[in-house]
Amino acid sequence: MTIDVRKGQGEVKLSRQEFERRLRERFDDPAFEPVSAELDRIVEVAWKAYDEYRKNPRTRKAGSGFADPEFALPIEWLDTRDAIRRAEREQRDAATPSRILLVAGAARHDQTCPGEMSKTFRLVQLAREEIERAQARCDVLDLSLLTAQYGRQILPCKACVSTAMPLCHWPCSCYPNHAIGQVQDWMNEIYPRWVAAHGIMIVTPVYWYQAPIVVKLMIDSLV
Repeated sequence: MTIDVRKGQGEVKLSRQEFERRLRERFDDPAFEPVSAELDRIVEVAWKAYDEYRKNPRTRKAGSGFADPEFALPIEWLDTRDAIRRAEREQRDAATPSRILLVAGAARHDQTCPGEMSKTFRLVQLAREEIERAQARCDVLDLSLLTAQYGRQILPCKACVSTAMPLCHWPCSCYPNHAIGQVQDWMNEIYPRWVAAHGIMIVTPVYWYQAPIVVKLMIDSLV
């Protein structure tokens, strides 16, 4: 069978100059000026990782349970997979109390603009009280941390599954990609929380006739 891989969206690799410009934007605060020499060295290391496209610099052999036990897999991916499996065992344990994952789907947080708690979060607190009154565990996942907490992000799904089912892995293997700075995907912590739950409740506002992007990012990654 001949497979036609369609390409043509254009080159994306940055020049050394543009790469450095973008990286240094993260250190624009004058407080970093006393460590400019150290930043120069960091830029050089980061450029080399980018130029060589070192997506997963830390790997180990897949081991038993994989078609190719010798295949090198990212340690971060294996750690997330292990966390999901532990959560699955806990969820299936009959001795485990009922657990509800309660998702606050608003992007608003009172510690950032506009400075006031969302109505969604207030409703989540009422729901939490009812869940705990029923003597169930309640795990509150507040997606507004994506807008209010340093380093919190959910990287977007690339829809690998729409090209071919085997390309889509659980958990997602598109990230992290250290070569281009796509790291700290919060989904690595969120996956096990979904798997451990016996029930899910999503409380969400409507932004422009749709669920907020913080909810969509999470849902897409659960394919």
